Amino acid sequence: MSRFSPCLALLCAATFAACSTTDSEMHNSEMPAAPDAKKIPLELTDHGDTRVDDYFWMRLSDEQKKAETPDAQTQDVLDYLTEENAYIDGALAHTKDLQDQLFDEIVGRIKKDDRSVPVKDRGYWYYTRYEEGKEYAINCRKPAGDETKYEECGGEEEVMMDQNVMAEGHDYFSLGGMRVSDDNNLLAFAVDTVSRRQYTVHFKDLSTGEILADEIPLTTGGATWAADNKTVFYTRKDEQTLRSNQVFRHVLGTSVEDDVLVFEEEDETFACGVYRTKSDAYLVIYTSQTLSQEYRVLAADDPTGEWKVFQPRERDLEYGISHYGDHFYVVTNLDAKNFRLMKTPVNATTKDNWEEVIPHRDDVLLEGIEIFKDFLVVEERKNGLNQIRIKSWDGAKDEYLEFNDPAYTCGTGSNPDFNTEILRFGYSSMTTPSSSYDHNMRTGERTLLKQQEVVDENFSPDNYTSERLMVEVRDGVKVPVSVVYRKGTERNGNNPFLLYAYGSYGNSLDPYFSSVRLSLLDRGFVYAIAHIRGGQEMGRQWYEDGKLLKKQNTFNDFEDVGRAMVERKYTSPEHLYAMGGSAGGLLMGAVMNQAPDLFNGVVAAVPFVDVINTMLDETIPLTTFEFDEWGNPKNEEYYRYMKSYSPYDQVKAQEYPNTLVTTGYWDSQVQYWEPAKWVAKLRDYHQGENLLLFHTNMDAGHGGQSGRFRRYRETALEYAFMMDLEGITE
Repeated sequence: MSRFSPCLALLCAATFAACSTTDSEMHNSEMPAAPDAKKIPLELTDHGDTRVDDYFWMRLSDEQKKAETPDAQTQDVLDYLTEENAYIDGALAHTKDLQDQLFDEIVGRIKKDDRSVPVKDRGYWYYTRYEEGKEYAINCRKPAGDETKYEECGGEEEVMMDQNVMAEGHDYFSLGGMRVSDDNNLLAFAVDTVSRRQYTVHFKDLSTGEILADEIPLTTGGATWAADNKTVFYTRKDEQTLRSNQVFRHVLGTSVEDDVLVFEEEDETFACGVYRTKSDAYLVIYTSQTLSQEYRVLAADDPTGEWKVFQPRERDLEYGISHYGDHFYVVTNLDAKNFRLMKTPVNATTKDNWEEVIPHRDDVLLEGIEIFKDFLVVEERKNGLNQIRIKSWDGAKDEYLEFNDPAYTCGTGSNPDFNTEILRFGYSSMTTPSSSYDHNMRTGERTLLKQQEVVDENFSPDNYTSERLMVEVRDGVKVPVSVVYRKGTERNGNNPFLLYAYGSYGNSLDPYFSSVRLSLLDRGFVYAIAHIRGGQEMGRQWYEDGKLLKKQNTFNDFEDVGRAMVERKYTSPEHLYAMGGSAGGLLMGAVMNQAPDLFNGVVAAVPFVDVINTMLDETIPLTTFEFDEWGNPKNEEYYRYMKSYSPYDQVKAQEYPNTLVTTGYWDSQVQYWEPAKWVAKLRDYHQGENLLLFHTNMDAGHGGQSGRFRRYRETALEYAFMMDLEGITE
């Protein structure tokens, strides 16, 4: 889980007047006046240090946001957000035709009547399909019979969920995890219509189509079946913090009020969940924080039995478990920074019983495993790139799948069948559309099942070039950079260039294909991903060198990569753009403060920018179990360090780049007020005439608008913002 979420209690009880506007930021005679948010100074003192927050009043509680009639404070916030939306609409009104063209172009490349590659599970082929003119997927299945290929299946299609029907009447709709009971007759599914990632679980009788009366609110989404076809386990969230802290047992047909609490995580730095092993033999409750995990297991055919702790939690001990036969297989960092693979008997699971299967390697990060009857599949990362390794249990085979692109991403797909010798995996590069393959682990035969279709007669992967660069940054470390551009693009320093990065939580940002991105490349943009520290592309140390008291490395890496792109004549500061979202939005804010002259424009999506205030308030979503990522500012050392880079706290009087900031009013990860406050403060300090634009989607949360196509309206806005600065009008 990532820090895309801050939410704090309100402190101001004063009456707030509506926001006014001023003409101080008029860029020319055609520009509308920029909003000028009211200031209500609030002194916040920690460790003898006093900060004055003029915009603390913008924070609303969930109760205020959900109230049918807004109170005075809520109305003032709504008025301000409305003014900002009107301002950006006016400022970019001349790009309306370009936005429409971009949207039509992006959506036009997407196959409208598409279908996913079917996956076989318990005698059925499962898949999703889309119909032209509809926003949402239709979830289907067909009985497989004895056929091994979907094309040979003669069964009738069964529509399990038509999300288009379910979404009717809702501005936002998200379908959570769908899980079918062992007897294939009952479906558990979850729905969120607010975009706060608070799902209500429902059940459907697949033989009759009836929606059962059982209804479980405030869950993480989905439910896990026991083997008796009537008992499910689900995770409930704390209503205020949204921390996943309780696992309940529910029996169909009984009152939800009578559900049994089987586990509660009382440590506020941990979050929990429940799943079932691929072998179907065990139910598993996991609880985790950044640096520690703990598991409990229970036989799936004994749902009322006693859960057994696998290995008690220890500080800095990370592990994950998979079941196979008489053993559990354990991916762990026990005496292994880059992780190693162990195994242990099912009746003796503590770490003193663990036996090594794959040793630790300094240059290879072990990311995960997939277990089959005759094969072990290992997902690894070396030199910043994914690897898929296949080992037979009898020791006769140990090989890596080979790929040709200089920068790519690959990974195992959906492989629910334990007994098969076929591995489903996905592959993509910055020039190769997303592809699904079946690989016969015994013979080595590889079959392309489906490659993403780009609906454009002029598209060909041969039109584009991908590069993998290594940039030496200020402390001598070499940072990988994945670059793509249209063939024929010259390195003359005049190319518009978009640099993207994330750099937090150990999340590796892999070089993938995007048909959306073609709208930039075909207009002369160079696009690059900077694999900066804070991710895990180059191993576990890469992550550790970009968090806590080393977080500044993340920002320096990004700045230095940007400067290297200028030095290598890919672009110039007049044509260089930066983009990042969530914790990547924090990156954008920090780099804007420390290197405002490097970029012509910055796009910060749902940015986590009010670091100190967020991390000091343990009532908000995600805060308590992120202390190991950012530090706890109640400790003065961490407080001082956070303040040194916190974008909101480091805003200063200088000329900032042209900036577009986006957020969602219902965001549970990074609350809307963080970017709202940041933009208001930037307006106070920003020197010069560069644009500062802010858009709030009033119906969406952290992931933006729901639906297959509507979300690209925001993409079109972002692209039009950059293209307009480049003088590109069509």
